[in-house]
Amino acid sequence: MIWRKDVIYSKAQSSTNLRLQEVAPADSSFRMVHAKSWTLKKHFVGYPTNSDFELKTVELPPLKDGEVLLEALYFTVDPYMRIMAKSLKEGDMMMGEQVARVVESKNAAFPPGTIVVAPSGWTTHSISNGEKLEKVLAEWPDTLPLSLALGTVGMPGLTAYFGLFDICGVKGGETVLVSAAAGAVGSVVGQIAKLKGCKVVGTAGSDEKVAWLKKHGFDVAFNYKTVKSLEEALKVAAPEGYDCYFDNVGGEFSNAVITQMKKFGRIAICGAISVYNRTGPLPPGPSPEIIIFKELHLQGFVVYRWQGEVRQKALRDLLKWVSEGKIQYHEHITEGFENMPAAFMGLLKGENLGKAIVKA
Repeated sequence: MIWRKDVIYSKAQSSTNLRLQEVAPADSSFRMVHAKSWTLKKHFVGYPTNSDFELKTVELPPLKDGEVLLEALYFTVDPYMRIMAKSLKEGDMMMGEQVARVVESKNAAFPPGTIVVAPSGWTTHSISNGEKLEKVLAEWPDTLPLSLALGTVGMPGLTAYFGLFDICGVKGGETVLVSAAAGAVGSVVGQIAKLKGCKVVGTAGSDEKVAWLKKHGFDVAFNYKTVKSLEEALKVAAPEGYDCYFDNVGGEFSNAVITQMKKFGRIAICGAISVYNRTGPLPPGPSPEIIIFKELHLQGFVVYRWQGEVRQKALRDLLKWVSEGKIQYHEHITEGFENMPAAFMGLLKGENLGKAIVKA
């Protein structure tokens, strides 16, 4: 008789207690796994709403040779999902990374118990052939939560690392401005810049976030929502202007920043969360005259261009800095897979400080 594994979901339990139970049903000749998945019920118009998502239960097929069964431990929600969802068809599963455990394997490279980062999307269980799985660093200490592999020592941390070093080409003694500085990417950008001897100015959308930035080494931080004049606040923060601007917000905010860049200033365009949920026309772009005569360098980038050893070195650097206390982290953790949409919607409204994580 071949055993069958069913994923048993108890309504009385939180999703943190989801577990695989061994079942030996009569006349069973196959193994069956049920997984819960959040799908895009209809495309977003403006800010996403609960009615835009649908929770479905799917049956996974038995493993084939070379495949593994994954059980999610932590999920990430990120601003890019708001844009990438446009490429989905209604009914498709929401995309995204997760930290997962291999619970069954027919792939010698990933034995049961292996912890991986997987692009499996918003689903509790999934099957992978191993090609897009990334094992958590072997030197990961027990003192750090595995969820950091989705944050400071994961995609957001890598975005900060490569955006600051490769796109901005930051040097010690320069002045760096970071928008959305209390977010998953911005908070790492500012702290790395400080490690490299820069003056760092950060902006955020609440007094709580500003206090966190000041506590963790930002030279100047202010709440852009409460200042009388953004242009004046930027000038007071750095009268000499800015060498590097790490742009996470776009829109009118970034137009104001560009006027205060130094000659030959560099701008890393990472995100534009201020316009992701707009339903009307986008705001006009920056003045071409300023870009031309200040000879500014503006470059958009996507972190996945950096692969192989350069990516592994960056991850090791980030893990080392976190382990040594040189980079501090803050996680905004939502409990329960059923709350994925709420966590995502909260992120887009700026409710999180640091990395937004959902614990399965």
